[in-house]
Amino acid sequence: MKKNVRISAVDLFCGAGGLTHGLRSAGVDVAAGIDIDPVCKFPYETNNKAPFLRRDITTVKVRELKALFAPGSIRLLAGCAPCQPFSSHSRGRDTSEDPKWALLDEFSRLVKGVRPELVTMENVVRVRNHSVFQDFVATLEGLGYSVSVQSVLCAAYGVPQERRRLVLLASKLGQIDLLPSTHAKHEHTTVRDVLWPLPALSAGDTDADDPLHKARKLTPINLARMRHSVPGGTWKDWPDELRSACHTKESGSTFRSVYARMSWDRPAPTITTQSFNFGTGRFGHPEQDRTITLREAAILQSFPAKYKFTEKGQEVNFSSIGRLIGNAVPPKLGQIIGKSFLEHCRDHLK
Repeated sequence: MKKNVRISAVDLFCGAGGLTHGLRSAGVDVAAGIDIDPVCKFPYETNNKAPFLRRDITTVKVRELKALFAPGSIRLLAGCAPCQPFSSHSRGRDTSEDPKWALLDEFSRLVKGVRPELVTMENVVRVRNHSVFQDFVATLEGLGYSVSVQSVLCAAYGVPQERRRLVLLASKLGQIDLLPSTHAKHEHTTVRDVLWPLPALSAGDTDADDPLHKARKLTPINLARMRHSVPGGTWKDWPDELRSACHTKESGSTFRSVYARMSWDRPAPTITTQSFNFGTGRFGHPEQDRTITLREAAILQSFPAKYKFTEKGQEVNFSSIGRLIGNAVPPKLGQIIGKSFLEHCRDHLK
């Protein structure tokens, strides 16, 4: 019989609670979430039985972080630092002066002070090419952690999205690895699998029963473009008169996954902070003449369909909620991370 294990976690850079929700669903106790963004407080606390602490990570003291963990538990420190400096969306621009670069060093400072038994971090895959990440891994190894770093296709774990992320797991208990994938390619969850039950909408409409199921308005030309777009197609499917001037330039001719519809029978493309915009990716609904709604974006990130992002009666702001959804760790990925740690602890604490 395997040992009953209690893991107590603190979620740094917790956002709206995607990682926390996944960890809790796996059976990990989450003691608190910490983030500098006040907009995170309502969704984090409403959907997760854990307090939200609005703090700048640079001001968090080791002693106060230690006090958050449940006494006698195995401690897990999670820190998914903002990924903008490392993202492919920076398109080669110099991000060396971005203050977010230092956040991994702050995470390292807290690991060195707390010395939790377990550590995890999720970020964009490109982060592994940067010295700040390599230094972070070296610090963990120098402190006696076994470290696993893996590029993960989220669709391989049931997330209905072709998102690829870097997942770091570290343990003082012994060798640690992420659990094997749960979904073979032919078993990937598709857009149709998760979005078909939602009520149909027109561009600019909102579902009366769900204020987050809200589609952004389209200009007349973008509505015409949408009507000429086919699932999985590109702007090359449009008549010439609907094409933008940038599409005729050599520099813009390769950007074919913008102003496009996603396909019903494939996972969605990576959901970004701008996934409610037709012009920023393949975010057109497969069938209806509109972009996906905020609720649909959240579901494609694997949030539960009833996950609350705004208080009742509060105006739904596309940019604010879109940022929370796009920046989140997919809860199903968080669940796999939690299950991996629980299995690891049971195996090493017999």
